[in-house]
Amino acid sequence: MTRDDTGPLQRESGLIRSLSPKQVVMMAIGSAIGTGLFLGSTLAISLAGPAVIISYVIGAAVALLVAWALMEMSSAIPTAGSFGVYAEQYLNPWAGFTIRWFYWLAQVVAIGGEATAAGIYAQFWFPHIPLAYFVIAFSLALIAVNASPVKNFGTFEYWFAMIKVAAIILFIVLGVGVIFWGIGGSPAPGLANMTVHGGFMPHGIKGVWLAMLVVIFSYYGVEVVSVTSGEAQNPEHSLPRATRSMVLRLTLFYVLGIAIVIAVVPWTQAGVHSGILHSPFVLVFQHAHIPFAASIMNFVVLTAALSSMNTDLYLTTRMLFSLARSGYAPQFLGQLSKHAIPVQALAVSTGGIAIAAILSVTAASGAYFTLFGISIFGAIVVWILILATHIRFRRIRQVQGLPPSPVLMPGHPWSEAIGIILLIGILLTAFPDGMPIVFEAGIPTLVVVTGLYYVVRKRLALAGSATLDPPPSS
Repeated sequence: MTRDDTGPLQRESGLIRSLSPKQVVMMAIGSAIGTGLFLGSTLAISLAGPAVIISYVIGAAVALLVAWALMEMSSAIPTAGSFGVYAEQYLNPWAGFTIRWFYWLAQVVAIGGEATAAGIYAQFWFPHIPLAYFVIAFSLALIAVNASPVKNFGTFEYWFAMIKVAAIILFIVLGVGVIFWGIGGSPAPGLANMTVHGGFMPHGIKGVWLAMLVVIFSYYGVEVVSVTSGEAQNPEHSLPRATRSMVLRLTLFYVLGIAIVIAVVPWTQAGVHSGILHSPFVLVFQHAHIPFAASIMNFVVLTAALSSMNTDLYLTTRMLFSLARSGYAPQFLGQLSKHAIPVQALAVSTGGIAIAAILSVTAASGAYFTLFGISIFGAIVVWILILATHIRFRRIRQVQGLPPSPVLMPGHPWSEAIGIILLIGILLTAFPDGMPIVFEAGIPTLVVVTGLYYVVRKRLALAGSATLDPPPSS
């Protein structure tokens, strides 16, 4: 395989570049801000107490490294296969195959989890309607959105994600008012809740570290900006701006949001329950005496789940399209509709929704937490490979005398090395009680994907495929 920039662009041609920078930013926020912030934060708070703020700051730093690496690579080679293509070009074929298939599997599972969660949220208002009905209805609606022209999809997701962004901004404003002025008649707590009930770090450094698994999952989705590079307008200029804006907003939303929760609600109350009624965000609204706080937050969390699910469908579809165009999946999955949408890949990617519909009947609300384990393992493996790819990307391009990317990661290669060490450490040691499924389900999945690679590699070798050429020496 030739290590030039035009190969992947030609191979994945046919997609229409019509996503604006604003749409790209909101798609990334839509993917990253799901139920992990509104409900998953309860577990992180239980593990770390007020020091969970440190966990979210560390998570933001790791997410920034991953996003910056992708920003540099996608600005030079804007393609829908994104980090999968880059891994294939600059690491080896196994990495390119594994990272795309593993990402596809992880995101398909995430879609199933978000679909199940959305159904549970809808039952908050309609408890007598079976969960599977909501899962099917939401899934069909979002499949239709993803099958429409990508410009229309971008517009829909922009406003869809805007709902939760507006809710978070409102939450931050109300939270600051409650903390310092006591909005709603309640006395202003100030910052006292940050240090009472065992101090700022009641469970020590260990608690901060154990919370990292949940925190990293919360930031999962920042890679969507690079995947949109195959359909973004002027990617060389728009992607860097979109990435910086997205990372800044996510960091502010997460760190400020969690800090306000801890300041308003004692962490012993905010982190011991799960569900809408006990979400820490609902508790803050209740402190401000906002009428129908639970219903308002339930609507926000429902839209968050659906927005995340919508963007994840886009991601899985483009990953499967890229795999097909590389010869790593059936060729029909690389075909485009008259609207330049890979609808066959979209249809196959909805397999996770079918799984969610089955689990919603057989496992009820426990389905979401089972699916979570595979998703977070896949997320960390993908992020590790992205950072490793970037190290080789920079080195090989320098050796070959190729022009540098418009955006360069500072601190290379130490920045990537620090990120990889942190991610490996989280994957191997940050396991809170009750979450062994992350490791137990993730390792067998990785083994299966690797085995599948060697089967496909043998078939492609027999067919004389050029995709199996080794990477250049450097």
